Amino acid sequence: MVRTESLSLTRRLSAFALLMFFEFFYGWSFNTVDVLRPQLRASLGLSLTEAGSIYTAQSLGALAGAIVLGQCGDRFGRRRMLGVIVVGYSLCGAAGTLVTNYPVLLLQRLLLGIFLGGIFPILNATYMGLFASHLRGKLASVGQGTYNLAVMALGASLGWAAARDWHILLWAAAIPPLVAAPLIWLVIPDDRKILPWGAGEAPPVGALPIVELFSPALRPITIRLFVLVACNFFAYQAFAGWTTTYLKTTLGLDQAAVGTLVQWQFGGAVVGGFFWGWLADRFGRKICSLGFVAGALCIAAYLFWATSVTQLAWLGAAWGFSVTASVAWGPWMSELYPARLRSSAMSIFNWGRIVSMTAPLITGAIAERHGLATAMSLGAVTFIIGAVVWNLLPETLQRVAKVDVRE
Repeated sequence: MVRTESLSLTRRLSAFALLMFFEFFYGWSFNTVDVLRPQLRASLGLSLTEAGSIYTAQSLGALAGAIVLGQCGDRFGRRRMLGVIVVGYSLCGAAGTLVTNYPVLLLQRLLLGIFLGGIFPILNATYMGLFASHLRGKLASVGQGTYNLAVMALGASLGWAAARDWHILLWAAAIPPLVAAPLIWLVIPDDRKILPWGAGEAPPVGALPIVELFSPALRPITIRLFVLVACNFFAYQAFAGWTTTYLKTTLGLDQAAVGTLVQWQFGGAVVGGFFWGWLADRFGRKICSLGFVAGALCIAAYLFWATSVTQLAWLGAAWGFSVTASVAWGPWMSELYPARLRSSAMSIFNWGRIVSMTAPLITGAIAERHGLATAMSLGAVTFIIGAVVWNLLPETLQRVAKVDVRE
């Protein structure tokens, strides 16, 4: 096997750039379930609870995809599975333009979620193995920034597309990655023939890599990571999942204003991703838990204090900046487990959807009785719980002490 260190920087950066291309359209495709929720609801005459269940269906698929495709990546090759995933999410995303009723919509989102769920464990494990550990937080920042830029672009396109045919936004998420899919075999190194950066000789992978995650030595880490990501996804969906609906139906803002405020949220997230990635590489992965505390405070202010669009914009940006502290998790998960289990370990990121898929159903039911603001405030509480769990996990960044050359 060839060591990753022997690959040229140009080769590794080219692979990373292509992975970010697919990350962009993954972010666009995944977030249509939230950003286009008002349009989906209006086109099919859905209730708030039914509209929320669309996310539940997609999350159920993402959970299944993360577990199955993540293990397939470790077992059969990540490059090979990346090709399957990209083609899959392109075709299933395009199928959303053909949906005509609620049951078919749930099925389409379930299938789309299966392929989207494989992106994080496969894509992140691929590029984490191409670079040294002190760069991984910064690389994850680029990945997070790319994801958030995709949502910003989706929000920016919302007003234009809504005045024409919002289905255009579904086509936009499907066609470019499908066209670029063949480049995977030309640009991405074959992980079955190279050792990840810094790894020794690769031992054979067991029949079920997921079983190793629950071995006595790794079980406490796996369980805490599961609770942490569950808190993140529940909190995120409780707040961000209803933001466009809240702005449009509760505050009565027009579509252009809603799209602009979505851009502010994810614009803050782009900046925040780079800050937290730098902080994670400089001071460790655990300190980034402060972002969840700040994010909880921003939610409370957004819902119960803001009285103008300007205040909503700045608070949305501050919230986006804060909660992208989770950018530290990519490097963290790659370091908490052996390199041979990276894809399976990173699938834990989507295990939290077991809990979070209930968020739209719970918050939708609360919203119908007590209003969206009350329901969305659950996000603040859950982010605080997540910050506590975050600090129960071990630190992995080993800072090298400076040596006085005069000694």
